[in-house]
Amino acid sequence: MSLIQPWLLAPFAHEFMLRGLAVAVMVGLVCAVLSCFLVLKGWSLMGDAVSHAVLPGIVLAHIASLPLAIGAFAAGLACAFGIGYLKENSRVKEDTVMGIVFSGMFALGLVLFVKVDSDQHLMHILFGNMLGVTWGDIAETALIALPVAGFMLVKRRDFLLHAFDPAHARAIGLPVRALHFGLLAMLALTIVAALKAVGIILVVAMLIAPGAIGYLTTRRFDLMLLAAVAAAVTSSVLGTIVSFHLDVATGPCIVVVQAMLFLAALTRSLLRTRRLSAVRPA
Repeated sequence: MSLIQPWLLAPFAHEFMLRGLAVAVMVGLVCAVLSCFLVLKGWSLMGDAVSHAVLPGIVLAHIASLPLAIGAFAAGLACAFGIGYLKENSRVKEDTVMGIVFSGMFALGLVLFVKVDSDQHLMHILFGNMLGVTWGDIAETALIALPVAGFMLVKRRDFLLHAFDPAHARAIGLPVRALHFGLLAMLALTIVAALKAVGIILVVAMLIAPGAIGYLTTRRFDLMLLAAVAAAVTSSVLGTIVSFHLDVATGPCIVVVQAMLFLAALTRSLLRTRRLSAVRPA
């Protein structure tokens, strides 16, 4: 115990580690909540699409001297709405449309980034800079992440029904179209909140892994939310501590811990299934 305690507490003697932990926990929280709905709805690729598509918006916002978050949010919504329009007005399947739209917008963003003189570092945009965030960045993240998480929790029943049975949701009078685009808007805002911390690539993992862990852990949605949030917060804390001691990037460490938690949840689920199969009468 005497050896474990210094190992756990040593990183937080530094202010930059405290800032990194604060933003990691907030990003993990909002990503975990949204992740549950994306996993249940089968929208994991949508998170990938929107996260990559924000790059041209970031560059154009820099050119126009606007906050980068505004450009990222606008580009994310444009990607989401574009995918919806193409799906409804063509014979191409949704996953194909997603791949075309997000790869095209990401490539456009890379072309614009190379041609624009910017003090932004491409690696920080792609993978984030969690230990380089300021208290101002943390406040900006909190202003987006906490209201989004709160809204999703308050409206979780409506979003859950929309994810499982849109026809039934429409029959009982729920605004299905508003819920659809509302979820897309919350996704875009979540990616904007996570941008400075984990970047546009690692946020994909944080939008998938917690929900998948929760899904494997329980069959009740409220417990799934709790399990997802617990996994995200635990991985954020452990990943931050491990990154300090190994002197490596914090964001990838958090994602690695999430992947290990997912493997543990998957193993537990498989063992439980085999055990139930063994005791079930033939």
